[in-house]
Amino acid sequence: MRLHVGCAMWTHPSWQLTCADIVDALGRRHRHRAHLRDLTSPTPGRILFGQAITISYFPSCSTIADPATHTFGALFEQAVGTDGAEKVLVLASNGYAETSVGGGTKPVRLEHHRLAGLLTDARLRDFAELGGYSFAAYCSGETARWGGDEITPYQANVPVVLRGGVGVHPGQYVVADASGAVVIPQGEIDDVLSGALEIRTQDARTRERITAEHRDRKRLGEDLHREAIDPHQGPGPRQEPM
Repeated sequence: MRLHVGCAMWTHPSWQLTCADIVDALGRRHRHRAHLRDLTSPTPGRILFGQAITISYFPSCSTIADPATHTFGALFEQAVGTDGAEKVLVLASNGYAETSVGGGTKPVRLEHHRLAGLLTDARLRDFAELGGYSFAAYCSGETARWGGDEITPYQANVPVVLRGGVGVHPGQYVVADASGAVVIPQGEIDDVLSGALEIRTQDARTRERITAEHRDRKRLGEDLHREAIDPHQGPGPRQEPM
């Protein structure tokens, strides 16, 4: 079965897959680490899905990254290009997981460009404001402190490595939900999602089989119990004497 990514089928309740489903399917094809865990979201319950565009951060140093040109706005426009609709902005902190890479103001650009959302291994500020936007966001946690004195947006649309050694190339697909996030190779998206759907179907059948086995064992136990009470009464419904 082929899935047409980017279509409305992804958001249909009967087609929604979890990150766990996808990680299982991806693990059958590759051995590299492709998932992030221990993420927090100001938009709980929303599923993040789309192709990645990236911004890589670097320790703030005016001699290396001119503050006048290395701004979030400038790097964001480079990353988005001519069309950011349904894309996922991936912000790589490069080791600064406890530092903020944005809050309620900067991400308004995602809203205007109709991005699917934001994924970062750093922290975000202003969860209450972020929750008011239509996109989904996942990060390492909330913070109250501005982080611009520690790290600066440095490069756009380059391969990045997130916490835990998870590599992200621009164009790869990102999925995030309450259990974490996973990165899927661009050319394998249909096969991976189809595999995840198959795994989910197999799991449902296994649950049904276990339930049926439990029901049968319970019924057999009841029959044996009746037979033990009345040795002349075999398995099945009790017959009333004539």
